[in-house]
Amino acid sequence: MFNSKMPRSLTLQLALLPFISLGIALAEEFGGQLETLFEKHCYECHDDISEKGGLDLFSLPQDLSDEATFAKWERIFDRVADGEMPPEEEEPLSGGEKRIFGEILSGPLATAHAATKGTVLRRLNRHEYENTLNDLLGIRIEAAELLPEDGRSGEFDTVGEALGLSMIQLQSYLDVAKLALDTGIADTVLKPEPSTVTANYADTRGAEKFIGTSWHKLPDGSVVFYQALHYPTGMLREANAPVDGYYKVRITGYAHQSDKPVTFSVGSTSFERASKRPTWGYWSFAPGEPQTVEFTTWMEDKHMIEITPQGIYDKDYLIKKDGIAAYQGPGLAISSVELIGPIVDEFPTKGHRLIFDGIDRREIEPSDPKTKAKSYYKPKFEIVTETLTEDVIAILTRFGTTAFRRPVDEQIIAPYVILFQKEISEGADVEDALKTALAGMLCSTDFLYFNEPVGKLDNFALASRLSYFLTRSLPDETLLSAAAASNFNNDSDAIRAGAIRLIGSPHFERFIDDFTDSWLDLRDIEFTMPDSKLFPEFDQYLLHSMVDETRAFFRELIDSNLGVDNLAKSDWTMLNWRLADHYGIDGVTSPTLEKVSLPANSPRGGLLSQASIHKVSANGTNTSPVLRGVWINERILGKYPAHPPPGTPGVEPDIRGAETLREILEKHRDSESCQACHQLIDPPGFALESFNPVGGWRENFRSGDGGEKPTEQWALGKKIRYKIGLPVDASGELQDGRSFSGFMEYRDLIASDPDQLAKSLVTKLLTFGTGREMGFSDRSEIDQIVAESAKNGHGVRDLVLSVVTSDIFRHK
Repeated sequence: MFNSKMPRSLTLQLALLPFISLGIALAEEFGGQLETLFEKHCYECHDDISEKGGLDLFSLPQDLSDEATFAKWERIFDRVADGEMPPEEEEPLSGGEKRIFGEILSGPLATAHAATKGTVLRRLNRHEYENTLNDLLGIRIEAAELLPEDGRSGEFDTVGEALGLSMIQLQSYLDVAKLALDTGIADTVLKPEPSTVTANYADTRGAEKFIGTSWHKLPDGSVVFYQALHYPTGMLREANAPVDGYYKVRITGYAHQSDKPVTFSVGSTSFERASKRPTWGYWSFAPGEPQTVEFTTWMEDKHMIEITPQGIYDKDYLIKKDGIAAYQGPGLAISSVELIGPIVDEFPTKGHRLIFDGIDRREIEPSDPKTKAKSYYKPKFEIVTETLTEDVIAILTRFGTTAFRRPVDEQIIAPYVILFQKEISEGADVEDALKTALAGMLCSTDFLYFNEPVGKLDNFALASRLSYFLTRSLPDETLLSAAAASNFNNDSDAIRAGAIRLIGSPHFERFIDDFTDSWLDLRDIEFTMPDSKLFPEFDQYLLHSMVDETRAFFRELIDSNLGVDNLAKSDWTMLNWRLADHYGIDGVTSPTLEKVSLPANSPRGGLLSQASIHKVSANGTNTSPVLRGVWINERILGKYPAHPPPGTPGVEPDIRGAETLREILEKHRDSESCQACHQLIDPPGFALESFNPVGGWRENFRSGDGGEKPTEQWALGKKIRYKIGLPVDASGELQDGRSFSGFMEYRDLIASDPDQLAKSLVTKLLTFGTGREMGFSDRSEIDQIVAESAKNGHGVRDLVLSVVTSDIFRHK
């Protein structure tokens, strides 16, 4: 701690000592200049007496290798660079003063950060582990559900510092590895043949309970659903999966008593796992002759087909009054459902072949040949070899090379050979001993962690990083061949070509899902549910469509290489009729998403207008400009407001409706410790006040209590009743003094600075892809990427490719 009586020149010299201790030479004349700057602009407010904002420059620690100390110096650097300090009422730094200040501190900060950024091991997170097991063995198990939740750094669960490893996790990995091997190794010599089940609702078991009440049977044998009823009326028991697997589904039907198509969802449910009801998609049938939709999907054992009509309602309760047979409203007629499967394209699995190719694995014949004809018969196998040790070494080497994502030698596999031999010595048969050794591999650090030495990545480490970034799994044979055959880590063209190929692969959808889940918080879309009284128009179809819009929108930005300014403002978006109805946009009839040009002056277009964003940044009842303002700054603009000082009370809405949050926040900002951050946070939060918690546009808040007289309106056959609350004021003023009257002017201001949007997105992509937070020493290269990208309009696909060819991506 500095002595407050100490001369300030000596105080400054001591403050610079840590930079010298790090081997960073500072020009002597800068010391005097920095002293002059502190004396002129800083000491009056930030000495050991005033300590405004909790900052005492006299007592500031000096060891930049300390994370907390580094963060304070970095914060000082940024606030001066951004013009936040000195405050407006004080004399500002001149351009020369700001340059000198930056030159003095930037070198030490960059060196200190660079010394630490390659020191953390990065583990596969649970989704990467699941993908890797499934792709390695050619299976499909939901391993992530069986593993503990991963830690996060910021929004990402790919950052090494947050991905620890406990004994509980290690045991979970072992259990999952055993399950994966049991699933991947064939327990029969015959390829399973698919069977076909044809079912209809009229003949299903228990149909008599619903026909005439919930269902209406037509003369042609079809069953009509007239509205989206609740479980279990849409289940078709006979159309169920006997085992886990892929199945082809064919549904035949038509729109009944309707002059336009009727939409329906198709998913599955089960009595044993009623809470797990996946929805596979949405389709529609037109009026007229029966039509058929066909698709292939994964079904779990004992799950049944469930079909639910969407958007048709008996709002006048005529079915209840007059009976279902007399009802004249639109309905969904289902004639038949076919379920074909399980469909096995590859037998035995990729994993089975990886393990047993070249090995004589024979079925053990039962003592009674008739036993093989029994339904309960399960064959047993034995491995026949005269060179057991050599064969096992070959298996483990082949398996390890693929599983560890790089060539392995005898030294690497030696522990697993020893484990195999130990199991044999204790009486295990060869196959069980081999499975134990393989399970050990799947729980080892070579499998669980990325093999990334500090510094420039070698070819195989870079191939793994590229693959896990864009497909969320281990590199395929093509990528590994490129790594083995060339100086891959030095060849930007080869890296770029590999990335383009992966972007075109089916597994790139995993990147879209995982990145948007983290970056935009889509994984928390169901964390809260909207108040059913205030927002009865919200339904599962809308929820499903919200998420799909955002993911499809981001995918289109990449596929068509559209400018990053589209994140803030675009004249198009991805809509189906459900979202279009919710947004008040005419002319969209498709039940699935399609690219739609928006009307002039539409508030939609860009991420900030999408319902998914409004939902994840609100709770089920009201919105908070503070939460939404923080969300926009961190996720879209790449700006991170400081955490509030300890003991600062939260800002809550006035449930009486007597005050708006704007009024409450104005009082809150009177506090000097809160003012600076809220100048950054509140304006974007105010701009999004034009959207309610489910993404609907609003001029007034909805209120359950207080407010004006109740209003009524209809949406998709549902009556929406609420009281009109206070009017929305979406105006604001940015930190730089630019003002806006509402959301559309705000998004124009954000879209006018594509460099800021590009810098934020590049930083997010690099964090997600490298497994570490970007820091001070990365700033220069990120700025270079953005400057180069600006020459071609900041195409989002180009930004992704610039990321993977950057030095940051190629180094740990």
